[in-house]
Amino acid sequence: MTRKRLTQQFPFLLPLRQFERKLFFYGHMRLDGNRYARTRADSLLPYETFFTTSPLLNYDSGFPMEYQFNKVFNLKLAADCVDRLVIRPGETFSFWQSVHRADRNVPYKDGLNLQDGQITGSYGGGLCQLSTMLYWLFLHTPLTVTERHAHGLEQFPPTTHDLPVGTDATISEGWLDLKIRNDTPQTWQLLVNFDEENMYGAIRCNEPASELFEVYNGSITYLPDPDAPGRTLQRATVNRRRLRQPGILQDDRLLYVNECQIGYPVPGAGAAGAGAGAMAGAAGTGAGARGDERKEVHVEKIPVRNLKASMHAEEVCVRKVD
Repeated sequence: MTRKRLTQQFPFLLPLRQFERKLFFYGHMRLDGNRYARTRADSLLPYETFFTTSPLLNYDSGFPMEYQFNKVFNLKLAADCVDRLVIRPGETFSFWQSVHRADRNVPYKDGLNLQDGQITGSYGGGLCQLSTMLYWLFLHTPLTVTERHAHGLEQFPPTTHDLPVGTDATISEGWLDLKIRNDTPQTWQLLVNFDEENMYGAIRCNEPASELFEVYNGSITYLPDPDAPGRTLQRATVNRRRLRQPGILQDDRLLYVNECQIGYPVPGAGAAGAGAGAMAGAAGTGAGARGDERKEVHVEKIPVRNLKASMHAEEVCVRKVD
């Protein structure tokens, strides 16, 4: 039996614990030696490097649509702090450094979060859709990723299936951040805007792109999670090609292997996907080699996506509370 954390035994201590974590979180950023991007420019940098779209509403979440509408409200509050943000040479982008005061004048609403292995409505839920879109933009630049965390659980299917899996980025204030460092001599700028159906993101530069990036899955495997009987574990390799224009391959390499529990039946995964719909446990991943205990189901290699791709970021965010 898993030992309960102190804040689970005494919930009234949770606000104090969250305050403590945030105090340390932002205090550490003041002393870590990084120069954080803080400047927003009215004028746009001249060259668009990459553009993407993200559908706002997921009608298949299984939860009241009120949470989806609240998520959109939260996304717009946070995006206002990121839109037109400039990342100069030597600066670091931090998601929370940029948006942590977004609700200072207007509070967030309750959106979906993953907390203690349960999907629940809580304050500010859904911001992971923004962090994931930003991460997808950054993957198509030469900027250096210094901190990124994957979702441990995908509770329900995304609204689109045309992007590589494992390219998400979860965030949790006081615990998990998305950080990108500009080690290039160029200046970069983020753009985020909305219409009624989509969130749009773009990253621009003060110089024309000298190289293109293509992100794809080398393989996707579904197998029973040995640490969580009856659940499905998705393991995906995330690869990136770098091409010198006009289309000369410079390198093609594995970025990382992403693992995630899947909280819904996976088509074609047979026994590996059966029974995966009820995901009441913790959202962490565990994938130590267990040999014959695993029946692996392989999905064919995913083709490279068009650089003007649409994308959807799962709006269930991991909220980690000690």
